[in-house]
This record gives sequence, structure tokens and C-alpha cells, in this order.
Amino acid sequence: MHIEQLHLTNYRNYADLDVSFENKVNLILGENAQGKTNVMESIFVLAMAKAHRTSHDKDLIRWDEEYAKIEGRVKKRNSSIPLELTISKKGKKARANHIEQQKLSQYVGNMNVVMFAPEDLHLVKGSPQVRRRFIDMEIGQVSPVYLHDMSQYQKILQQRNHYLKLLQIKKTSDTAMLDVLTEQLIEYAVKIVAKRFHYLSLLQDWAYPIHSGISRGLETLKIEYISTVNVSESMELSKMKSEFEEKFDKINTREKERGVTLIGPHRDDLIFHVNGRDVQTFGSQGQQRTTALSLKLAEIELIHSEIGEYPILLLDDVLSELDDYRQSHLLNTIQGKVQTFVTTTSVEGIDHQTLKEASAYYVKQGHLDRVE
Repeated sequence: MHIEQLHLTNYRNYADLDVSFENKVNLILGENAQGKTNVMESIFVLAMAKAHRTSHDKDLIRWDEEYAKIEGRVKKRNSSIPLELTISKKGKKARANHIEQQKLSQYVGNMNVVMFAPEDLHLVKGSPQVRRRFIDMEIGQVSPVYLHDMSQYQKILQQRNHYLKLLQIKKTSDTAMLDVLTEQLIEYAVKIVAKRFHYLSLLQDWAYPIHSGISRGLETLKIEYISTVNVSESMELSKMKSEFEEKFDKINTREKERGVTLIGPHRDDLIFHVNGRDVQTFGSQGQQRTTALSLKLAEIELIHSEIGEYPILLLDDVLSELDDYRQSHLLNTIQGKVQTFVTTTSVEGIDHQTLKEASAYYVKQGHLDRVE
């Protein structure tokens, strides 16, 4: 798949932008703080209905404007679909093929993207929250059901935390409501954890040979899901559910004292093992970067295997963060099969055929022009 056209209205520093893209590598050049990343981000937001870097939608709206709008046309194997996302202080409205989507979970998946930005190099050594976000955003693209389950889980989690807080400060002593919320939370927690196990098993299958290739066969990568409950991939859902119930019973008093939900998918994590050692703790910076790159390239292949088409790849200022060998491996992998957007201040020093054949655009103060 590829995005053919992009139209921005009141988005970040763009008052009005209308641009066409080719189904190949598109270079977006310019000095810092001119709007390169904003173009890249808008494609991500059009696909995912949320930004990569900020959780505050109002940040996406141009200064002193009431709303921002992103419109695009995505070409798939058998169709060309117009997509539209309007962001205002009241929320977001999404349209696919001119039809308003009642839920954003139904909208996400119309266009698939993989974003690789400098902060993704912190996927390995960053906080568990970064890794959970990585899993959730990627599964959500290929499974609308997962997005729905996550949304329901978050709502119940919020209610449960609120009720635990009331119990903590003795504003109520009735635990019947807590029991109901716990039961509801477990229903969704089990579905989410099972889906994560399944997805990470598929990701492992793709990442293993990619990592081996980048490391010239010297390293093996293993992904391990760390749950706050004693569950495993091979468990039946009913057994998983009883493990959650047992654990919640055990920590019942502690949760009331703390006023917060202490276990569940919102507290789980991943560990990446390279040659049997935790790469976050014991890996070199090079090993951590190789692991992050392997995961991103594996994502591309996993999405292709799930939906039959390659996603759009967004490389935001990341080439300069990789050494020559990893740059070449990345560019060789995408050559000729993935529509790719690359933001950079300069391509000097990057000698690769893929970039020589790319379409180039220059950004200055919120204006984007094709470089002929």
C-alpha cells in the first residue's frame, strides 16, 4: 500500500498543504524546526488516529485555530481509499471512503504504518511504558478487536482505581462494587494478554532471522513477555482467568491500602535477550540499536504476512542515528517494496542507491516543495 496524496489544514505549522507522493522512497529535507517531522507525523496520525510523540491532541492544531484536518488517499492492491481525520477541542472525527466511523477502533487499520524515530532506539532501554505502547499500537493495526478490548480495559481500570481510592480514604467500605469491577477487568485482561503472547510469538519468528542477518550470524534474539500474573502462552483462557482471580485475591488488602490496581496488562513488560543475556541491562549500545532495528523490520514483515500488503515506513531523522552498516541493512531491506518517508537535514555521507533514486522535497517554514 502507499499514500498517494496528503492534504493538511491547520496542522502544526502548516496552514494549507497539498502534496502528492510516489510509491517509493520520499526524502523530506530541511533544517531543524521547519516542519519536516510534522509531515511525517501527520501521515502517522492519519493512520493511527493518535500521535507518536504527544498524547495531547490540541498540540496538533495550528496556533489560534479551532481545528486541524488531515486528508489522504491510500492506494491498496485493489482499491484507492480517501481517509480524513478532523481534530478539534471536542475530539476526533474520522472518515474512511467518505463514511464517518463511529469508533476510532473501526477506523484504524485502513492504512498501515511503521514509524521508526530516534526515541524508538529507546525501545530496549526505555521504560516498560514505551514497550507496552509499541505492542499495543502494532497489534491494534492488524486487530480492531484488540483496540476495542484495550479501550474497555482502560475504562474499567480507571473506574477500579477510583473505587480503590475511595476504599483507601474510607469514603466507602462496600467491596461488592470492587468485586464486580475486578471480574470485568479480568475478562478483558485475559484477552489482551493472550493476544500479546500470540503477536509476540509471530514477531519473534520474523525478528530472529533479521537480527541474525544484521549481526552477521553472531547473535540470536529472543523476546520474552513478562506478565504480572503467572500465565504463559500455552495456557487455556479459562486457566489464565483463574490465575488472575487468584492473584487479585492475594493482593486484595495491599490494593486497598495503596488505592491502585497493582497487576494487569497495564503493568506488564518485555525483555529482549541477545545470546541469552538481557540486552537492556547487559547489552552494548550497538546491540540495543540492532535489537530495535530488527523489531521494526520484523514489524514490516509481520504486517505484510497478516494483511497481504506492506505498510508505509516512516523514518524520522533516524538514519543519522545508525552507523553505515545498519543504514545499509535497513535501506537494502526496504528497497523496491515499501513506500518510505525519510526526514533528514542532509543525505551527505549516506551513499546508497535507494536514496539516489528517491523523490525529494524541501521544507522551509511550513512550506513543502518538490526538488526537481
